Amino acid sequence: MLVLVIAHAGLAAALPCWGRRTGRAVWVIAALPLLAALVWSAVRAPDVLRGAPVRESLAWAPSLGLSLDLRLDALSLLMVWVISGVGAAVLAYSAYYTERDTGREAGLLLAFAGAMTGLVLADNLFVLYVFWELTTLASYFLIAGPERSRERRRAAEQALLTTVAGGLALLAGLVVLGETAGTYRISGILADPPRGAAVTVAMVLLLLGAFAKSAQMPLHGWLPAAMVAPTPVSAYLHAATMVKAGVYLVARFAPGFADVPPWRPAVFAVGLVSMVLGAWRALRETDLKRLLAYGTISELGMLMVLFGAGTRTAAMAGAVMLAAHAAFKATLFLVTGILDHQAGTRDVRELSGAGRRMPGVFAAALLAALSMAGVPPLLGFLGKEAGYEAFLHGTGIGGRLPVLAGLVLGSVLTVAYAGRFLWGAFARKPWAEPGTPEPPARGFLAPAALLSAAGLVLGLWYQGMAAPARAYADRYPAGPEGPYELALWHGLTPVLGLSVLTLLLGAALYAAHRERADGTGPWWKTLVRLPDSQRAYRRTVRATDLLALRLARGTQVGSLPVYLAVLLCAVLALPGAALAVTGTGPAGTRLWTSSVQLPLVLVILAAAVAVTATRHRLTGVLLVGAVGYGVAGLFLLRGAPDLALTQFLVETLTLVIVVFVLRRMPARFSPEKAAPRTRILQGALAGAIGVLVGVFTLAAAGARRAPAVSEDYFRLLPETGAHNAVNAIVVDFRALDTLGEIAVLLVAALGVVSLAGVRRRGGDEAGPARTGNGTTGAGGEPGDRTALSPTAQWDEPRECWLPGGSERPGGERSLLLEVSTWMAFPSLMVVSVFLLFSGHSHPGGGFSGGLVAGLACVLRYLVGGRDGLGTTAPVDPGLLAGGGLALAAGTGLVPALFGAEPLSGVLVEAHHLPVIGTLKFSTTLFFDMGVYLLVIGVALKLLSALGTNLAPAPRRTRTPAEGDLTR
Repeated sequence: MLVLVIAHAGLAAALPCWGRRTGRAVWVIAALPLLAALVWSAVRAPDVLRGAPVRESLAWAPSLGLSLDLRLDALSLLMVWVISGVGAAVLAYSAYYTERDTGREAGLLLAFAGAMTGLVLADNLFVLYVFWELTTLASYFLIAGPERSRERRRAAEQALLTTVAGGLALLAGLVVLGETAGTYRISGILADPPRGAAVTVAMVLLLLGAFAKSAQMPLHGWLPAAMVAPTPVSAYLHAATMVKAGVYLVARFAPGFADVPPWRPAVFAVGLVSMVLGAWRALRETDLKRLLAYGTISELGMLMVLFGAGTRTAAMAGAVMLAAHAAFKATLFLVTGILDHQAGTRDVRELSGAGRRMPGVFAAALLAALSMAGVPPLLGFLGKEAGYEAFLHGTGIGGRLPVLAGLVLGSVLTVAYAGRFLWGAFARKPWAEPGTPEPPARGFLAPAALLSAAGLVLGLWYQGMAAPARAYADRYPAGPEGPYELALWHGLTPVLGLSVLTLLLGAALYAAHRERADGTGPWWKTLVRLPDSQRAYRRTVRATDLLALRLARGTQVGSLPVYLAVLLCAVLALPGAALAVTGTGPAGTRLWTSSVQLPLVLVILAAAVAVTATRHRLTGVLLVGAVGYGVAGLFLLRGAPDLALTQFLVETLTLVIVVFVLRRMPARFSPEKAAPRTRILQGALAGAIGVLVGVFTLAAAGARRAPAVSEDYFRLLPETGAHNAVNAIVVDFRALDTLGEIAVLLVAALGVVSLAGVRRRGGDEAGPARTGNGTTGAGGEPGDRTALSPTAQWDEPRECWLPGGSERPGGERSLLLEVSTWMAFPSLMVVSVFLLFSGHSHPGGGFSGGLVAGLACVLRYLVGGRDGLGTTAPVDPGLLAGGGLALAAGTGLVPALFGAEPLSGVLVEAHHLPVIGTLKFSTTLFFDMGVYLLVIGVALKLLSALGTNLAPAPRRTRTPAEGDLTR
């Protein structure tokens, strides 16, 4: 199962590149994982339907109880068939429908299919939530599209905000449920469902997430708005699969929690309101896709009622209707896409005579619409009859007759809008000119025809549909009347009478509705229009923006000292108060271990005090750097050379980057002197924070009660093949922490680069313009002695022999520095590689090696600028950093493919190799190489963003007009 999900994700990542080369064949490639999932699930089906679910578990962090648990049971099997079967049909359809951006669309649809498959297979609450949100992200990108369409972006944003808000409620509910049950394994929770007030809260939150995902009223507005997406997206996500995620959630937890007090009232109320009002709105729509969208809201409401009832017959009806809805609604969306593609419109007031021009399309739509209306012998009829039976004769449901009345009313409206769809799409209207659309290609029509035929085949061969429906429904006890079985004929029963009555009333309503050209009969004018969900959404967003603006005005005052003071006060109020309440002190802690530490401490304190007195920015930065170097010296004296080396290198690189930033800032701090009261408060706050941090550090060091974890590290060190415990911790024992840290480092670097890019686009780029041959627009040829500064140094080069040397004015260049850099750069890179490979046995590692390489790049940049650095490192820094992260993450996932724990290492030893002799290393070396590449990429990215041009910024003079303004 995990391999199937990974195959979906891996191929989806490659499809955007392949789409340019393979053209239409990219859709066939994209369908392969779906077909593989279909075949695999069919092979596993006999065991699953006999009550033997397929399980798979991968321990991710056993000590934390985190594992990747997957399980295939009857409900998951049915959903996998829907996801894979409809998905393959939609991808085949897209080969004819989509004409551009095929690789991107195919990759996103396949990625969504993989996330949806993972969601229905998940047997862990956290795994379920992760895949839940992945489907939301895929939906956002598919709705938004690659072009900058404001309408599509607005619809994608609405869908994202609504479903993510529901997802956050779901996450809270899952956490409460897992903590109450004492396990996060779904099958374990359902085997012994907990009860209590916490479970009630968890169920309310869980249902909120389900209602938002399945577009139930009043959280339904995002689904009609999403109809701006291409038809394949609407057919797959917003009809057959994604909107059923909420229904699946209800179906999954109903066997254990349908008896919890708020469950049935909430599900029945929301489901019936959505069913009736959604169908009502469908009758008023003139756009075929919006008509189907509101119809989908209605049918999802029916599925909520059936699955949420918590009885065997209702569960069987829900399983049948789930499959039937996926087939007929996907068909109707695909047919709508064909009409739009061939006729150029999907407005029922403009379409006329399409049925005669495209009889095959009409036949497919007719079968689907009849199944939606519940006409025998189609699959929709079987599901609707079972639903009526569940509430007419079922037991264990309070108020079942009102629920039955709501189902009948919603079904009557469904019959009416099914007829409206057929009439609006294919009938000839006397007020409209008959269209002349060309019949679609056979391959274009085939997916819709297959899905519509599936509803007929499964209706006639209802035994095939009964097997998975019965396997799921058997989780509930049968009523006193005995277990209900699917059949096309149960005799002349009250349920059959309700089915006939539903069809007759629906047909009558449709006949009364099609009187006028605008699609509304005269009597509709007397009815009150339903509230507009879009207007409510816009008002909510506007109110939220206004609230955020008012909060920002009150809290974002534009003063960094104020922000810092607020943060430090929070630190004093929370950790400081906790430390004071517990009364923990630095008892038993040795303040120093060597007299050599005292001079270093004095240097650190002197530098820290001097920072508060200096008025120059560069001096302050250098003094802060001195504090960092002093701390590194303390690390070295305490026997931590790895930590000391990293601290030295980080401090040096940080110092250089900050100096680059200071080049664009005034040399001195703000000249205005703060009021004495303000300075006293600032000093008191700084002193209090210093005391708190010092006391907290000493208290934490003296508060240890359990044995030090370092003992376990040293005991397990031989298993890693390392002699350096620090490096083994970074790349082996705590590799997951390292992976998270380098990901945060990359994200932070991207944020800095983005901010610098905004500043640069605002006109901050300095320096004279250079021509393509290296000359400057303001200073003549770089090698021209007449252009040299009158303050030229004795070692100023007379020619531009180093790439990028023309970026600096002649008077600021140094031949000694350029030659030294040219010679030292390769040596520094060799040292960085040495640190990378020696880290497993000696001080070093990928992080330290990357920092040394980054410093070498800084030195090369100082003498050659960005051009020289680009010649030395001709690779995109973003690609280098991203590749490093991908290498580290990919290396960590490889062991999982062989049944081992992720991020674990394997010792490799080879003997009698030519030249080398014996070679012994751990596979965690590749993880360390990923760290090495990422650090170099981040350093290069920061240089390119913050370094700008090495030429000094030209002195800007005011114009007379500006002088008048300043006066």
